[in-house]
Amino acid sequence: MEDGTSFVYTNTYGGDWAMDPKQPFAPGGKAQSWSPRVGQDTWVWGTDVIKGVNLGGWLVTEPFIVPALYEEYINSSKIQVIDEWTLSIAMGSDLASKMEDHYKTFITEEDFAEIAAAGLNWVRIPIGFWAIEAINDEPFLVGTSWKYFLKAIEWARKYGIRIYLDLHALPGSQNGWNHSGKTGSVNFMNGVMGIANAQRTLTYLRIITEFISQPEYRDVVPIFGIVNEILWATIGQQSIQSYYMEAYQTIRNSTGVGSGNGPYVAIHEGFQGVRLFLAGADRLALDQHPYLAFEGDTTDTGWAIATNQSQKAFGVTLGGEFSAAINNCGLWLNGIGSSPSGCEVWDNWAAYTPATTASLLDVTLATMDALQNFFFWTWKIGNSTVLGTSSSPMWHYRLGLQQGWVPKDPRDAAGHCASVLGSSQIFDGNFPSTATGGVSVCIVSAGAGTINPVQSASHTFPPATISPSFSGTQVALLPTYTPTGSLKTLAVPTFTAAPSASVGTGWVNPGDNDPAYVPISGCPYPDPWNAVNASLPTSICAGP
Repeated sequence: MEDGTSFVYTNTYGGDWAMDPKQPFAPGGKAQSWSPRVGQDTWVWGTDVIKGVNLGGWLVTEPFIVPALYEEYINSSKIQVIDEWTLSIAMGSDLASKMEDHYKTFITEEDFAEIAAAGLNWVRIPIGFWAIEAINDEPFLVGTSWKYFLKAIEWARKYGIRIYLDLHALPGSQNGWNHSGKTGSVNFMNGVMGIANAQRTLTYLRIITEFISQPEYRDVVPIFGIVNEILWATIGQQSIQSYYMEAYQTIRNSTGVGSGNGPYVAIHEGFQGVRLFLAGADRLALDQHPYLAFEGDTTDTGWAIATNQSQKAFGVTLGGEFSAAINNCGLWLNGIGSSPSGCEVWDNWAAYTPATTASLLDVTLATMDALQNFFFWTWKIGNSTVLGTSSSPMWHYRLGLQQGWVPKDPRDAAGHCASVLGSSQIFDGNFPSTATGGVSVCIVSAGAGTINPVQSASHTFPPATISPSFSGTQVALLPTYTPTGSLKTLAVPTFTAAPSASVGTGWVNPGDNDPAYVPISGCPYPDPWNAVNASLPTSICAGP
């Protein structure tokens, strides 16, 4: 590996690695005998099935996943450290070195080898908008996480793994939770700066889409998630669907429509359950995050039936996050300072009885079977310097693999629900053709990218109302950004052994040259991260 250490790659599922330093974009590895080789074989939806895991806590940190990173500053900092925003401030002049050391060590090439060897063929990688830029007083380390995402692409290609890239943290915060970058209020499509934060995000979506749509990278990164766990109850259906429509059109205007033109676009269902939306959209995927830990009922979920129905009516439906957890136990799982009672027996994974392990394995297998195309949250949980071990064991795939509550072979999940319940509604593998970039022969749909006109007309951006209470002429008074800024491009990799290799420019479509959304010069703006209760302007500011 880059640090001079080595490891033995053992894959008992017929997988191999492939990497030629002089041809960095040659076909890559094959994760298992049943998974298509990256860069050579096409992923066929309905035949190939995602068996994936998240790389949570890596490029977007979370206290419960990387407690040691936070523990160093919790009691020594003058500010209360609760999220990456406050952690970045607390790190001060050490931010660049400390955060890069985390990126460098928490996930390495060996993890990708272990993931393939565990029978998994995809990873979902959360990333924050600060991979591109930060403005005003946003304290995040800018750009370095992208350097490590490029390494992830290289490692994924080598071991035959595909990547679902998820924009996990959006300007202003889409849910107010620590994994959005900043704990607190929701200022994305909500409050006085809600529209401006969404406009800024639209520019970031274009920048990322243009990069991963380049021929050098598109086989490795076929799915792009445009928001993680948007808070439906706060933002509201109309505003969320308005953003989804605008984001989808923004991306497809950059890539064109139809198979091979840009990534699949994944939208989160806001914990509302799977549902039909934007019928006829080109390669629009629906992402659900069902967690028993927060459901309060572990007896009957109906996830398999809902997923099958969604795949038949909507299209590609993903289980972007789930875990083996049946409760909310775990160090800081609910945020720093949270400590549910009665969790000692669940946190002490080394003392699990065979019966407990077997029961948790049942949970894992049943959920994998129900969701079908799944991503467990998360691959690893770092050790706590206080506990001396890892907490939140039911969220720790690697540990569960070693201890027995995660299957050695994820294919064992197939048919698990039927074996327990006696029956199971099975998806036949036939998606709507528009959902996979094809051309529909149905009269009601002209083909990929032809959205139902009724839905198109009802999801205009910005929406007619914005939470918490803006409507009518008030919406027009909300601060907005202007599309007059210079576009940024994401950095491309360099290869010492192949200095003349074509690595792309970071921008695949030269015709996509509309300027970036930026603040209007001379206009006052409230704090974009704390503007829910800011005063509504009395007039539109168009600048000097």
